[in-house]
Amino acid sequence: MSRKGKRKMIMMVTLPVLLVTLALGGALLFTSGERREAKNLPIKSVDFKQLHDGTYVGEYEGGMYKWRANKIQVTISKRKVTDIKLLEHKEKNSSEITNTLFNRVIQSQSLQVDTISGATLTSKAYLKGIENALVEAQEK
Repeated sequence: MSRKGKRKMIMMVTLPVLLVTLALGGALLFTSGERREAKNLPIKSVDFKQLHDGTYVGEYEGGMYKWRANKIQVTISKRKVTDIKLLEHKEKNSSEITNTLFNRVIQSQSLQVDTISGATLTSKAYLKGIENALVEAQEK
């Protein structure tokens, strides 16, 4: 293969790799603010013993780009969270995440639970929706 042919071959391989790398880097840079905001989202400690029986809906606006917006329904009976349902969300394949996360909240009667590995930011957004419902349940 000639020198010119080798250079052409190198460019044909290198250029697409370079373009993909730049595109991914740009995407990460574009979303970094959203990810940082979600990572640092504070989840307040709610006194579950102060909850009033009933069904409450909490919403979380989803952060900077509204990617994790959700609406969650929380049912309280005898001052305990007995059921949590995801009413609205923008995430795909969230049923495994929500079932595990919501069961953790119900079992521990606390929002201070482990998030779902691989879905930490979504977990925090759902916990914020639950927190907003529980704040309403305390104020009734």
